[in-house]
Amino acid sequence: MLFICRGVHQGMENTRRAFHSALGTAPGAGLTAGINRQLRRQSMIRNTFPKRNVVAIALAAAFAVAGSPAMAKDVTDADILNDAKSTGDVLSYGLGTQGQRYSPLTAINADTVKNLVPVWSMSFGGEKQRGQESQPVIADGKMFVTASYSRIFALDVKTGKKLWKYEHRLPDGIMPCCDVINRGAALYGNLVIFGTLDAQLIALDKDTGKVVWKEKLGDYAAGYSYTAAPIIVKGKVITGVSGGEFGVIGRMDARDAMTGKMVWTRPTVEGHMGYAFDKDGNKTETGISGTLNASWKGDLWQTGGAATWNGATYDAETNLIFAGTGNPAPWNSHLRPGDNLFSSSTVAIEPETGKIVWHYQNTPHDGWDFDGVNEFVSFDYKDKSGKMVKAGGKADRNGFFFVNDRTNGKLLNAFPFVNKITWAKSINLETGRPNYIEEGRPGNPAAEADGKKGKVVFSAPSFLGGKNQQQMAYSPQTGLFYVPANEWSMDIWNEPVSYKKGAAYLGAGFTIKALNDDYIGSLRAFDPTTGKMVWESKNYAPLWGGVLTTGGNLVFHGTPEGYLRALDAKTGKELWKFQAGTGIVAPPVTWEMDGEQYISVVTGWGGAVPLWGGDVAKRVNFLEQGGSVWVFKLHKS
Repeated sequence: MLFICRGVHQGMENTRRAFHSALGTAPGAGLTAGINRQLRRQSMIRNTFPKRNVVAIALAAAFAVAGSPAMAKDVTDADILNDAKSTGDVLSYGLGTQGQRYSPLTAINADTVKNLVPVWSMSFGGEKQRGQESQPVIADGKMFVTASYSRIFALDVKTGKKLWKYEHRLPDGIMPCCDVINRGAALYGNLVIFGTLDAQLIALDKDTGKVVWKEKLGDYAAGYSYTAAPIIVKGKVITGVSGGEFGVIGRMDARDAMTGKMVWTRPTVEGHMGYAFDKDGNKTETGISGTLNASWKGDLWQTGGAATWNGATYDAETNLIFAGTGNPAPWNSHLRPGDNLFSSSTVAIEPETGKIVWHYQNTPHDGWDFDGVNEFVSFDYKDKSGKMVKAGGKADRNGFFFVNDRTNGKLLNAFPFVNKITWAKSINLETGRPNYIEEGRPGNPAAEADGKKGKVVFSAPSFLGGKNQQQMAYSPQTGLFYVPANEWSMDIWNEPVSYKKGAAYLGAGFTIKALNDDYIGSLRAFDPTTGKMVWESKNYAPLWGGVLTTGGNLVFHGTPEGYLRALDAKTGKELWKFQAGTGIVAPPVTWEMDGEQYISVVTGWGGAVPLWGGDVAKRVNFLEQGGSVWVFKLHKS
């Protein structure tokens, strides 16, 4: 994962000091040059960032206007568990807790999609455009959508009319990664819940926008932030944390969704203690994660990273929460011998207690920033004997697609979903471990005469991953996963580093490179049981937006060039596209209302990709920022 600070003066100075401390070198090459470019961009934003005290605005009069939605009914646990099947709403991130991003709706299909037209669009407005990675949630005629700089809007889903808006006041000096994005909110009871860049979790009354409760997730001065969409499991709001590049401790938390009070917390770095909390807030120890020093020698586990920054999924059949964990800290792997659990892994957590039931480490002893945070999507298939297998799929940053038994974590299959991988030859299906290419690991600075810079290696994928935050989709209709993949590489090297609170904790530098002249992004359809790629659709710029698939034999996704596209789910043939005027780095959703099917996507170019230089920057430097919600339906002739 990468780092980018908000463009306020103190944050810029903190960032500059942090990276100079981490790198110990003068500006000018690799990472440092990229950081300096970012700081200059943020400085321009600083001049226009509002200084007024931003508060929640409740537009109560809007509800009295004729045609406005009625007061919404409470969202229940049963509603959330049924989200993947119910078609009149979108109650959770992933269109269902399993994260399949599949809708059974068929009105918009391969034959009718050519008639898809815009219904309305609403701009987030202001100077705060930046990257927009949010997935809307929809209930009782209202859409709730988050935006950059920790904002959230409630809209009339029929017209796009703004019902209320909440803007969180952000302090100076925050250090979020990457860009000032937010991926969405969760609905429960009469609340809409979302997180902020200064690591707070806020619950608002979804009819008025008034704050009901607010809880702190971490110390932003130590590098903690929050950008993921929370999920709801059995009345608990489940969250992770961001900040692995600052040596924070990754963890998953469960809070009472109606009150915000902590129920349990589970660290995802081996050696740290988990806790449970009673109704009065008293905590009791529930055991350390793993075994102290079993896979972390020395004391680096105390600042071990493994941030859970991309959220989680939940499977009711196994009653398990699945969360991906980020890179171990620092990036310089020679400083931390061992597997470094539970970094770059999938962990399965019991929702009642926070106990880690099983784990699978996708990249043991990660030395390339191959965060394992990508979503673990539950699905079922029949094996060769005809037995139904409860599985989960994950397209990892490291370039391999993993299929695990979701009941116990056993590896069932692993195959490349990108064309070039230099860090490992394959994944051993018996042991579950990678067959490393040793010369593909960045060199140890201590082995060099001056001790300042290790051997530079060419590495693919780049640290931005074969797939990053952009959500894939799975269709039980076709049995295929639709993966927004990227083909790129990097030169990477290690440097000495030591931990300092609030300072960047990398110990590495890099430059990013494109692998092909004609494309970086490629939407690919894979059979998870065989590893066969059924089709692909290439894109010149990187793909950074999520995917939606439907019972109408369609796959929807957006591109940085600004197109929302609909492809045939079986063949990959493009059937429809719409130019939104700015890049799309968010996942589409669909629902039905008054007998008609709708499609919606948030648009607004940004996220991690445009913040870094090299060949990749040349592919996207012509793209314009924006920030809007678009809604489409079929045109009636």
